[in-house]
Amino acid sequence: MKRYLWSLSVVLIIFAFSSLCAAQDAEEPPKHFTGNLGAGFSFTGGNTDTTNFNVSGELKYDPQTKNVMKFNGLYLRSNSNDEDTADRLSLGFRDEYSFSKRVFAYGAMGYLRDPFKDISYLINPQGGIGFKPVMTKRIEWTLLAGGGSIWEKNPDVEVQNSGTLNAGENFSLQLSESARLTQNFAALWKTGNFSDALYHFDIALVTSITSRAEVKVEFIDDFKNVTPDPTVKKNDTAFIFSFLYKI
Repeated sequence: MKRYLWSLSVVLIIFAFSSLCAAQDAEEPPKHFTGNLGAGFSFTGGNTDTTNFNVSGELKYDPQTKNVMKFNGLYLRSNSNDEDTADRLSLGFRDEYSFSKRVFAYGAMGYLRDPFKDISYLINPQGGIGFKPVMTKRIEWTLLAGGGSIWEKNPDVEVQNSGTLNAGENFSLQLSESARLTQNFAALWKTGNFSDALYHFDIALVTSITSRAEVKVEFIDDFKNVTPDPTVKKNDTAFIFSFLYKI
């Protein structure tokens, strides 16, 4: 019972905080920094006690010049019957320099820690070219291609280093004034062993509930073709519900 009361209290606090933010109706000048901070919780009890917790963040720095910087992060943790079932941290950074409205060069850095995939850490600096074949007020679609390097540390194994080929795409659709759909895909292939690849896919629906607060429902799928231990599953999925505070 305490679990449910605590989770209900968290939700009520978030809604109360969001309502206060909505009271700020004064129009603000364009910001160089935009983004959001998010958190989500879920609890079940009875035959199975489960706890799920996630924290996320996105930040975009756009000084209205040719250079744009983007940061993102997600921490996901879950527990079932007092045993951890997920403990994943991913961080990303991308710096874009535009040559035109549709073409840009980028440098990026990715970090992943996932003990349940036997990944103590995985670091992937990369660079490449981006192209926006579709760019309207409602739809933006970006394609990415490049290369870099990777350092991967697994338990009881020396750090592995290799070159990488990278590809990806980002899609955003503004469904209405208060709702948008986003989708991202990223692929990484090690040049030392192309079968050792890492794929990431996510799709999310975000709906505004106040001028500063949003609700996000997201599905994430991560697939690593070669795992350090044959008993480790290649595919991990997560279904996340979270509240976002726009900054």
